[in-house]
Order: sequence, then structure tokens, then C-alpha cells
Amino acid sequence: MRAMASVTNLQPETDESLMLRYASGNLQAFNLLYDRHEMGVWRYVFRSVRVQAVADDLLQDVWFALARHAPQYQPTAKFKTWLFTLAHNRLVDYFRTAKHHVSLDEDAESDSMGLVQTLAADSGFGPLKRLESKEQALALLEAIEQLPFAQREAFMLQAEAGMDVQDIAATTGVSFETAKSRLRYARSRLRELLQEYA
Repeated sequence: MRAMASVTNLQPETDESLMLRYASGNLQAFNLLYDRHEMGVWRYVFRSVRVQAVADDLLQDVWFALARHAPQYQPTAKFKTWLFTLAHNRLVDYFRTAKHHVSLDEDAESDSMGLVQTLAADSGFGPLKRLESKEQALALLEAIEQLPFAQREAFMLQAEAGMDVQDIAATTGVSFETAKSRLRYARSRLRELLQEYA
């Protein structure tokens, strides 16, 4: 009986502890982190750049950055905040160097159908979990894309990474009040855009 009780009390290893193990050379720890966070980071990046191929490349860059910075990793903040900060920084670099911002939308419609399937199936999105149809999922995605970048980013960090306002502020390098304001405006605008589905 005691053996059974101790097995049921086992908690999954924290992200921070996995990252420290990976920094010490344990590749299995990296695989666990990747499995836990790959889709959330990809969706965050994809919603920012709107082109699947670019999102795939940037996601790869984020994980390479994680590997490069692993030896210096210190769990002074939540691992998820650190990971999404790497993603945010990579997006900032991408937008600084991207020559043709117009091309960001060219594949958005064809990519969004696959994304709707992905998001509706296993997303951390609270609103998407309650959607009843592909039409509603598409409406939400279109509404998110209409948000200004800073609001969309704040919303996606909360929806995909489950971050609180303080973590969003740390990830994006803004004050707590600015992050809170961006989230409030994003939610307000989404409610306005999605009135017919309420």
C-alpha cells in the first residue's frame, strides 16, 4: 500500500529542474522540455509572423538559442518566461531585418486552416476550448490578427504560455502597467470583434 501511495504522489519534474539537467548534459531533459513547449512557442511565433515556413525557421532558432544559452541558465525566473523571452527577442531581430513585411500575409489564409485544427485540438487557448465550430475558430484567429502587434503579442503570451501580467512585462521588456494595459485593450477589442459568437 505504501508503494502505491508514493507512486500516486509523484509530480512531473519542473521545467527549471529539467533545464538545469539539460545544462549539465542530459539530452533527455531537453526532449521533455521540447515536448512540453514546442507547440505553444510555435503558435506564439506563427501568430506574430503569419507565415508557416518563417515560423518554423524562427522556432528552430529559438531552440538553438536555448541550447547556446543552456550553460549560463539560472532559474531566477520561470523557465517559460525565459523561453518566451528568447522567442520574443528572435521575433524582434526578425522584424528588424525583414525586408518585405508585405510578404508576411501571403500564406496566411492557406496556413490558417491547418492552424485552426491544431489550436482547437490541444491549445491552451481558453476561448478556443469553448469554440463549437471551425467557423468560430477562424473568426477568433482573424480577430487576433487584427490586433496591433503589441496587444496581439501580450494576448498570445497569456494564451499560449499561460503567463501572468508580470511575466508578460518581463518577457517583452515593458512595465507591468503597460503589459496590463495591452492585455486589457486586446481582450476588449476581441470581445468587440467576436460579438456575434458571444
